[in-house]
Amino acid sequence: QVQLVESGGGVVQAGGSLRLSCAASGRTFSSYIMGWFRQAPGKEREFVAAIPRSGGTTYYADSVKGRFTISRDNAKNTVYLQMNSLKPEDTAVYSCAADSGSTGSVRDYRRYDYWGQGTQVTVSS
Repeated sequence: QVQLVESGGGVVQAGGSLRLSCAASGRTFSSYIMGWFRQAPGKEREFVAAIPRSGGTTYYADSVKGRFTISRDNAKNTVYLQMNSLKPEDTAVYSCAADSGSTGSVRDYRRYDYWGQGTQVTVSS
């Protein structure tokens, strides 16, 4: 089992940047595929990015590709989401999630076993 705690959210002007962190408990962090999702008020949860166990190929939603970068440091049990060129439509609660090895697309929230509590990101215009 793993516990996830996000940090780094806040209020930023359009065009600005934020870096979210997700710290994981336990000694098996490197065995999890990690993902970031977001949910805006009145909208469904949306895939943002995912990264395999040892890094390498990463996956992004079209809406954030070229602006956001997911990375992980297995020595620090942490996954990051660097968000640049933020837009008002990026405003949402961002949550990290851990997948122990389910089948299906990494973009599908249902494959993830553990979730953090989320951190609010607000982008003002």
